[in-house]
Amino acid sequence: MNHLADWVSFVVTTLQRWPLYRTVRVMETVQYSKRQFALKVRAELASGALQVRLYCNGEHTDYAYHLVRGDESVRWDNKEHFPSISTHPHHFNTSGQVEASPLTGDPSHDFPLVLHYLTDSTD
Repeated sequence: MNHLADWVSFVVTTLQRWPLYRTVRVMETVQYSKRQFALKVRAELASGALQVRLYCNGEHTDYAYHLVRGDESVRWDNKEHFPSISTHPHHFNTSGQVEASPLTGDPSHDFPLVLHYLTDSTD
């Protein structure tokens, strides 16, 4: 997938198939060029909200998956502000802690991992 429409479709369809999904809205799409674009999608869940942000520039993707559920906030992203993390720049923020992350920057690999984590954390 190298086009904005493909990524929007992937994120929205994946959320709509997820059991915790209630509603989904595409909040923003920006096409800078054929291979450079950004998107923001927000989903209301059975409890909480999940925001997905992707910025793609050729082969590189910046991402942030952010869940807010009551007082809980968890976030995966690849901003380069934690160089000491073994998976730098990929990291996971939870309960005020920053941890290594299994994400790679490939949304087709990463997004299902995020949803699996969120499904397991609601049990």
